[in-house]
Amino acid sequence: MPDRDPLPPSSRRLHWLVAALMLGLAGVGLYMSRTETWALYPWHKSLGVLALLVIAVRAVQRLRLGLPAPVQPTSPALQRAARWAHGVLLGLTLLMPLSGMLFSGASGHGFGVFGLPLVPHQDDPSRPGEVLPYHAGLAELGQQAHHWGGYLLLALVTVHVLAALKHHVVDRDRTLLRMLGRKAP
Repeated sequence: MPDRDPLPPSSRRLHWLVAALMLGLAGVGLYMSRTETWALYPWHKSLGVLALLVIAVRAVQRLRLGLPAPVQPTSPALQRAARWAHGVLLGLTLLMPLSGMLFSGASGHGFGVFGLPLVPHQDDPSRPGEVLPYHAGLAELGQQAHHWGGYLLLALVTVHVLAALKHHVVDRDRTLLRMLGRKAP
């Protein structure tokens, strides 16, 4: 059965690029925070800034095109749940780099893109080797949003993957194949 609403190749590419960036950044973020591997932070921050640009393009495209129609008829309740879940996923992918930039920038650690500073590091002149926050309250807000938003994003991605597998294995519909750009067997 042909798709009622085939996905543009750009939608599929952006979906998988954002997925790879977010999962990669989450993995590196968890690793470096647990092992205190400080040398990875500049890479994590740089890739996070670049990820925000890709995510913004995806968000604009999603707003312009909307959510694709289901490949088979489904209940209004499931359609609402799918719209909600996709909206929260997109919102969390935007939240992660924004909260990371807020945390790093407001805490005085700064951030940039591969050596080009966007918000400069701020040394504390009264305590050599220490950082002077620009705004401690905003830094704390950014840190909490980045921390808890990351865990929520990973949980929702897990549900998203399980839902895609359910479509493929249980429902035997083309939802996953459509996202992979594959034709019906």
